[in-house]
Amino acid sequence: MPAAADDDYYKILGVSRGASSDEIRKAHRKLSRQYHPDKNPGDTAAAERFKKIQEAYEILSDPEKREQFDRYGAAFKGGGQWGQGPFQWKTKWSTRGAPGGTSAEFDLNDILGGMFGGMGGQAGFGGGRGGPRPMRGQDVALDIQVPFQTAAEGGNHSLALEREGRTERINVKIPAGIDDGKTIRLAGQGQPGPGGGPAGDLLLTIRVAPHPWFRREGSDLYVDVPITPSEAVLGAKVEAPTLGEGNVTVTVPPASSSGRKLRLRGKGVTDAKTGQRGDQFVVIKIVVPAQADDETQRLYRELAARSPENPRAGLW
Repeated sequence: MPAAADDDYYKILGVSRGASSDEIRKAHRKLSRQYHPDKNPGDTAAAERFKKIQEAYEILSDPEKREQFDRYGAAFKGGGQWGQGPFQWKTKWSTRGAPGGTSAEFDLNDILGGMFGGMGGQAGFGGGRGGPRPMRGQDVALDIQVPFQTAAEGGNHSLALEREGRTERINVKIPAGIDDGKTIRLAGQGQPGPGGGPAGDLLLTIRVAPHPWFRREGSDLYVDVPITPSEAVLGAKVEAPTLGEGNVTVTVPPASSSGRKLRLRGKGVTDAKTGQRGDQFVVIKIVVPAQADDETQRLYRELAARSPENPRAGLW
């Protein structure tokens, strides 16, 4: 049964009917990021599109629900001749055309309940004579971007969720030292369970925002600090930023070349497993004047004459 355009979950996610689970997951992630209420405040059309995207992913990410959708179209969700939801079917069995043929309507739950009563509620079927066991709600997977410092130091991050047409804000505790790509699970924050069943979980994949100065390698931090040629030759005391303690004074030894790393112990990122802080490295970058007047050029020529060594000699 073909689905209407508004109910064609493949079209909503922009994938083909033969799309793999990975293609569906990637499409969902991309569209969720594009239409998320945080990025489209006050845009009701975007909010409705976001809701449709979540609904499409809920169906197509579940092999059983996807198979039903492929077979029956959007009608399988409920209403019409397919009943009130997955595995709650009603249909008509007709023997018209056969001798003595009649048409009657049966509830397949009545027929299947006795067959599957011993399955312990698998796939949403019963719990025996007591009737169907409530189904658990679907998990919801989202990507969220957190500030670099929050990921490094830990803290709370506010998140807006679209639930049943309403925007709800929750606070997520970000553990110190979490890596980009790690997932946080919030139990019971996913889709509500059908028929009063338990809610699914919310799975948040962390994306760490870049920092204007720092870069991170494991639990170590790196920051480039520019110095002048004279500071590199003679040595100097310069200021360098840290992530949590403001600026500190760093001693640049004489004859320091670009790329030299100066270690600041214990000023890196907390390791999420050990709880120990890494180190920070100040990386020296020698910067020459953007413009040099005649006298400055003369002094550099004199310096070059006094220091004729070639740093590239024998290098290649």
